[in-house]
Amino acid sequence: QVQLVESGGGLVQAGDSLRLSCAASGRTSSSHAMGWFRQAPGKEREFVAVIRWSGRSTFYADFVKGRFTISRDSAKTTLYLQMNSLKPEDTAVYYCAVARVYYVLDNNYTNERAYDYWGQGTQVTVSS
Repeated sequence: QVQLVESGGGLVQAGDSLRLSCAASGRTSSSHAMGWFRQAPGKEREFVAVIRWSGRSTFYADFVKGRFTISRDSAKTTLYLQMNSLKPEDTAVYYCAVARVYYVLDNNYTNERAYDYWGQGTQVTVSS
């Protein structure tokens, strides 16, 4: 089992930055990737970014490229999402997730079905 707890969300203005954190505990050593997803009101949950457990590979949704950066600490216990130049359309609940299955292609981790454990989410609200 892996437990995930997100934090760092809040209310900001357009153009501001936020840094989300996701504290992981439990059997994280069996994981192959960690990702961020988000869900806006009335919309389906969508992929944001993923990082391989090794830290050597990252993959982003097109709508966050150049603005968001995913990273993790060297102890592999905390996942981060640095969000810059926030827009009102970034308003959503952000979730972190852990995948135990290994996929050759990063693109496979854009599907939420690739993930086995999820956090409870943290709200990000961006005002215009």
